[in-house]
Amino acid sequence: MDKSQIKTQKFIIKYFTEIMIKGTTAKRQMIAQVYNNLVSLLSKVSSDIKIKKFFDKVEVICPIEVVEQVRTKLLDTPGIEQILEAIQIDNMTTIDEIKEKVNEVMKDEIIGKTFVVRAKRTGTQEFKSMDIEKTVGGYMLAMNEGKTKGVALKNAEVTINIELEHTQLNIITQKHMGLRGFPIGTQGSVLSLMSGGFDSTVASYLTMKRGIKTHFIFFNLGGLAHEIGVKQVAYYLWNKFGSSHRVSFISVPFDDVVTEIFKSVSQPYMGVMLKRLMLKASEKIADSMGIDALVTGESVAQVSSQTLRNLALIDQCTNKLVLRPLAMMSKPDIIDIAYKIGTRRFAESMPEYCGVISKNPVTHGSYERMEKEASHFDYSILDEAVKKSVFVNVDEIDQDVNEIGQMEIVTDLKSGDYTVIDIRQTPDCIETSCQTLKIPFYDLKNQFKKLPQDKTYLFYCDKGIMSQLHAQYLRDSEGFSNIKVYRPEESK
Repeated sequence: MDKSQIKTQKFIIKYFTEIMIKGTTAKRQMIAQVYNNLVSLLSKVSSDIKIKKFFDKVEVICPIEVVEQVRTKLLDTPGIEQILEAIQIDNMTTIDEIKEKVNEVMKDEIIGKTFVVRAKRTGTQEFKSMDIEKTVGGYMLAMNEGKTKGVALKNAEVTINIELEHTQLNIITQKHMGLRGFPIGTQGSVLSLMSGGFDSTVASYLTMKRGIKTHFIFFNLGGLAHEIGVKQVAYYLWNKFGSSHRVSFISVPFDDVVTEIFKSVSQPYMGVMLKRLMLKASEKIADSMGIDALVTGESVAQVSSQTLRNLALIDQCTNKLVLRPLAMMSKPDIIDIAYKIGTRRFAESMPEYCGVISKNPVTHGSYERMEKEASHFDYSILDEAVKKSVFVNVDEIDQDVNEIGQMEIVTDLKSGDYTVIDIRQTPDCIETSCQTLKIPFYDLKNQFKKLPQDKTYLFYCDKGIMSQLHAQYLRDSEGFSNIKVYRPEESK
């Protein structure tokens, strides 16, 4: 079969194993949520995508043009154990038809290699799964004599997987392990304390993977540049793993709170006090949102404020459940996950403000002393900070950024002498009529300052959000004024 003639691609999606062992009601709800999430996600890719739900799987049939986008979305969607890519052929009623069609599709895959055929069957056929395996394997061996190394029942270089459902034949061309976890929307909501570093981003990812709708709260200690940096990583996490649901990003101005801490709290307890106040503020905002739990990226003994005693002192200030997904993880393990999910490069360039607030911090604080220190703090300042909190939907961060200070957008390259910089992390680079450079967003901060500054540079990304955020960051924190955003007319 000429694969260029194939117009559609089929994906067979297997549910996470923990879903399948749930009770009937819970399983039904989770399967429905997986389906609803996929409908929400894939409808944004193409209106021609068809999705069917079954008790043990979901089938997705999409145009061949959007296969890459669909595959990426499926791999990043919680609740999925395995993704099978298949070619679907209907009206297969005899074993002879099956063997011919499988050989037609898969003959090129076994050239110069050993192979084995594995079959699964559903329905009332006159033959068994083993009959399919023997017949198809024998036929392919005969038809490709001299081209293949032969059949190997163990440790074959190529395994040809086929599934026959009544008269529908699915020839599996690829297998992928999914994200697993539970579908988002089945486990309630949390409010995740985000600094944009390794710990908070990985903790947020783990809650999303477990099926929890994750909102983000940011305590601004470092000005606009830091806020833009945290917004971009929050948007990245949401867009990659959780865009089936709408979530909020809350920014709380905490500079006055920090000033009051310096005035009223002793040096050794400043760090613990700051964490307590962040939890208290988060609790107030969570109450207003109907959220029962908070998430932090704290790990036992990683820093002075994260000893068991100090964590207990911190938790004293709130009645909310505080989840710490990283509690028993080492820093190298956390960094490994950050690398895997794509947040490592964000985190490496993110400033850390919490750790510099106190000198000689206490590692085993006293409950009595903590209460004494806390009593000196003017909590009206915390209340005022909560009142000034700014809420924005994560999917509207680009609009919010515009309000902060819109970078000029260029749609026509003929309107000036420009150099386009493609900041996407993918290896491909946009083709334009002017000079074009490839600098992934994570290298921009270091590489941009090395470029000739007598030119005007246009940042480009797929949707214009990352380019807008990074352009603003370089303008506001580094002082560059020769940056604009490139948005071709067709991508608007």
